[in-house]
Amino acid sequence: MKIEYLGHACFRLDDELVIDPYKDGSVPGLEPLRTSAKKVICTHKHADHSGIECVKITEDDSSFNIEEVPSFHDDKQGALRGPNTIFIITKNGEKLVHLGDLGHFPNEEQLAKISNADYLLIPVGGYYTIDAEMATKICEAANPKYIIPMHYRTNNSGYPELATIDNFIKLCEEKGISDKIRTS
Repeated sequence: MKIEYLGHACFRLDDELVIDPYKDGSVPGLEPLRTSAKKVICTHKHADHSGIECVKITEDDSSFNIEEVPSFHDDKQGALRGPNTIFIITKNGEKLVHLGDLGHFPNEEQLAKISNADYLLIPVGGYYTIDAEMATKICEAANPKYIIPMHYRTNNSGYPELATIDNFIKLCEEKGISDKIRTS
């Protein structure tokens, strides 16, 4: 599976599926998104995850199998920021999990579904989502083959409230799972 990081929480898979495109101007420092795909999916309706109009649909014939797992954008059952959808995406025997703006530790049923993925795309910047410490605990519990951090601040982009990736990497090093991290 070819995974292309387009910024923030947006990814393109095999040039045919875009997940969580951001609307123009919704993420400080990111250039407007202009891409194409066969299909686009969004984990929730906030502007930094729902820029469907920024993706040109070339055809509606994606070869991915997509399972939706309901979750919350906060640790108050969605009372603060609403619902979030976890996507479990499979193709040719590979399993990718995109956690969107997950704001809580997964319950037993959710954890069973996301466990043992080939790729776990996980928010690590905190404030609006889980933080680096919670993300590390989820990575340990879910045991993915590879971890792809997202939704964090860089030197050039991201919300000022978000943490950088540094603490997440440090915590993964302490837990002995940093060899699973892929950032590009």
